[in-house]
Amino acid sequence: MYEVEMKVRADHETVRQALLDAGADPLGTIRQVDTYYDAPHRDFAATDEALRVRREHRHGETTAKLTYKGPKIDSESKSRKEAETTVGDGETADAIVRGLGFEPAATVEKERHRYALSGYIVTLDDVSDLGEFVEIETEVDDESAVEGARESLQGKLADLGLDPAESIRRSYLGLLLDNSK
Repeated sequence: MYEVEMKVRADHETVRQALLDAGADPLGTIRQVDTYYDAPHRDFAATDEALRVRREHRHGETTAKLTYKGPKIDSESKSRKEAETTVGDGETADAIVRGLGFEPAATVEKERHRYALSGYIVTLDDVSDLGEFVEIETEVDDESAVEGARESLQGKLADLGLDPAESIRRSYLGLLLDNSK
């Protein structure tokens, strides 16, 4: 599976209204706490990979996911191969990953307001220490479908009054690490 995603900085109130005007369906709010890890055998920053344990808090319940993200596959978006699975709890997943020699690199915390729009997920993210962003994403099964999906995302961003040319390819982790230098 390939995640095709674009992200821009944007004022949430303006975009929220554009989403509602376009007929988007609100999917609710999630609080996510993502712990990213450094690998003992290679430099993920150099290989453009990521390993994380995500804890999602929604309606008083917490779920956890373990995610591997491969290197970005184009120069215009954050599209990449992704493997993700739900795990029993975040603490046990963290213990397993640490037991294998991975060390926590950083934690990213965000509140996400999610919307469904014409087969896409649009998320208004409020990221601790970074500010407000809008992400739009979809998934495709084959790398050959990424370019068409990316072009569709660019069109949806424009429909929402956002400039696809302002797309940010850096992850929230990368942006946080940049800020700490």
